[in-house]
Amino acid sequence: RRPSQIHLLTPPTALLPLFPRSNWQTPTMPSSHRPALRAAARNSALLETIFMVGLVIVIATVIFTYQLVSSSHDDRELHLSLPRQQSSHLVQKSSTHEISLRGAGGRAHKNRSGDSHLGGFQHFLTIAQDLAALSPDQALSQLDQNDPFGTRTFDARLVERETSLRRILTLEEIKEIFPCPREDERLTLPDVRDKKKAREFREGKRGTFLFFQHLRKAGGTNFCSLAEKNLPRSAQPRYYCMPDMGWSGNKNAGYLHSWSNHEITTRMLSSGFRIAGNEWENFDVSRHFDLPAIFATSFRKPLDRALSQFRFECIEDRGCVTKDVHQWWDRRKDLWNVYTRTFSDPAVGVKEYFRGSHVQERMNLMATAIDTLSKFHIVLCMEFLAYAAPQVKSILGFQDVSALTTRVRPHISQAVRDDGQDRNILGSAGIKEASWDPKDYLDKDQYKRMSEDLALDEILTDVARRMFLERLVCEDDTNDS
Repeated sequence: RRPSQIHLLTPPTALLPLFPRSNWQTPTMPSSHRPALRAAARNSALLETIFMVGLVIVIATVIFTYQLVSSSHDDRELHLSLPRQQSSHLVQKSSTHEISLRGAGGRAHKNRSGDSHLGGFQHFLTIAQDLAALSPDQALSQLDQNDPFGTRTFDARLVERETSLRRILTLEEIKEIFPCPREDERLTLPDVRDKKKAREFREGKRGTFLFFQHLRKAGGTNFCSLAEKNLPRSAQPRYYCMPDMGWSGNKNAGYLHSWSNHEITTRMLSSGFRIAGNEWENFDVSRHFDLPAIFATSFRKPLDRALSQFRFECIEDRGCVTKDVHQWWDRRKDLWNVYTRTFSDPAVGVKEYFRGSHVQERMNLMATAIDTLSKFHIVLCMEFLAYAAPQVKSILGFQDVSALTTRVRPHISQAVRDDGQDRNILGSAGIKEASWDPKDYLDKDQYKRMSEDLALDEILTDVARRMFLERLVCEDDTNDS
């Protein structure tokens, strides 16, 4: 046949010279098939376009999410790692609402919530949780350098002035150092204390009582003495304000977590007691606030408190088996962050959360502890007891406040101290003079170790101190509790 009569496909490249282009013939296809092919091609192109658009959207979403998470993480690192001179930029990316912590020497911080009418509780709670998320040494460094709660600056100025004047300051002099903050700067606002229970206790309603969470060596015996001076003898348990000594047949005292609310309420009512101290167990955050009670506690600087307990138990021979503070601390893991555990009431074995990667667990413990403290009607601080009279009178209704400036020590006959500190005439400076200074007593390594084992308690103590100071200097907080 002639070439023109043969239907050829496109020839291979090597044969192109043998086949002139004019002789190529494309195989024909019935015309009825072409619309279907064109439709299939269009559908394929549409699906491919949709797929590519979806892929782009997914990739963009992943990138945006990654940047958002990274930014949030950077904010936290920035908030808690800036040096002192840059502390005015804390939380800068989180809000544009700036507050000045007057008690902190005027350094500026940002209120993350931005809701000034709700007070500053959420703002300070966030700061405390951010600190708890850090390693212990980083948290302690931030507290020392930036003083985010304003209490360390105040304490230093207070001791300086008390020492200079050789007396306790007046309330007006206290306000010069720590003026009442604006509402959006106040940790104690919104006020969530149950004022009805406080009023019923002051009025002497039958069955109401004072629940005292006793933190050892933090002014608890002073507080019990205060109650003894203001409550009828018949309303006082015989053993250091702890009624369960009698309930247990003289076996245990200060173990109220082990008694149900019904048992506590019934026994307090039948006995007529009006104060119950809980010293050896945690505050049960799930049910103790349901008791018909007003709630009080007293704090002390954590390392001072720990060293005081060592002195009381070991140096003065009250059941301790060693006089070496290193050995004692190794054995007393129950005292590590004891404040935080007391007011968060975590599960057994929580000490593993105090260091390492358990960031969320530490933040949760801190949030629960602060929330618990915010509901306590009165939060005292041993170093500030000389200034507690206004709150004691207005909240508890106690009029004899002489115990606040009288040194009261438990079991003092077992080891008499002739140190001239039976009465505190210098306030916080007087407490300082009567206490062992951890920096003097402990070697450098032991000081660092014990401080880090108490890092969460350092945060919580600064929170408690600010609560006390705000309620002291803010006049709207005196007769409305």
